[in-house]
Amino acid sequence: MLSLLARKPWYLLALPAAVLLAVLGFRSGGGLHAADSQEMAAAMNVSVEQVSDATGAAADSQPGGRELSAAVGPGLPLDLRAAFEGGRGLFEYARQLRAAAAAGDAEAGWMVSRIYDYCGVYAMDPQGYALDSATLASMGLKDVPGLTAAREQVSQGCVGFTAADGLGRALILQQRRSSATAGNLAAEAALLSMGEPLRTDAAYRRGLVERVLNSQDPEAFLAVSTAMGVAAAGDSAYSGLVAGDQAAQLAWQLAACQLGLACGPGSALMTGYCANGGICSRDPDQDFETFVYDAAVSRQGMEKMNELVKSLRRARGGKQ
Repeated sequence: MLSLLARKPWYLLALPAAVLLAVLGFRSGGGLHAADSQEMAAAMNVSVEQVSDATGAAADSQPGGRELSAAVGPGLPLDLRAAFEGGRGLFEYARQLRAAAAAGDAEAGWMVSRIYDYCGVYAMDPQGYALDSATLASMGLKDVPGLTAAREQVSQGCVGFTAADGLGRALILQQRRSSATAGNLAAEAALLSMGEPLRTDAAYRRGLVERVLNSQDPEAFLAVSTAMGVAAAGDSAYSGLVAGDQAAQLAWQLAACQLGLACGPGSALMTGYCANGGICSRDPDQDFETFVYDAAVSRQGMEKMNELVKSLRRARGGKQ
């Protein structure tokens, strides 16, 4: 997926580290030892028996393959972004997009990279992903009620991808470089956020951010947001722009939502962050914007955030 929402700087409802380690350790090591169960139980404030029951149930419920029909028929839809947001048949959709990208469609190439980002964690080990989901569901983790549903949504959408597809950083970078050189602004901005811009000089980097501002393209806004966060602190190339701290990064993301990015409770944005990054709203009906203001922005900071977002939505805006 795109960079995990400012590298997870706020309201991280991730599972306790001991829980994730125990889940993954169970999958790879063949079971929990007594000491592992005790550590896990202490981290979760539950009994050792509850931990053992949960991991045992998950082992018994390891699923086989799952067949889903492709949601995207022959030929690409007119709205590539909407088809991605449909969330089903992404393996077949990626194949179609790759063919279009090879023929010179820069937006198709960008959307391929978004699918790779979204499905990357699942693709590393589909059966293991399902086993982890079953284990976490068995534990009844009340702090992250939407986690199980989000992981199931990713599993259903990404069926067909496997570790052999290599959906890692190298492939995503390759795809985004290709799309950026073909003219896709969001892909070019994403390279900057990944620390791999097409050029490294200050004039280029500032010019790229100004082009994103002028475009008012929600995908490009989201793509550049990580580069405008703490990564931009002290960089004179971004002097006078909305940049340099976590508030700036969130402002770019909120502006992307207001400009038309899919940010609803069932969007790829919210689902991916929850399923793959542990960033989950306690209210499954919250959209991204409501979630940010509820969980990441203090009452004292709301006015400033609103001003930052408004400035970004003005062409050639973004100045503080």
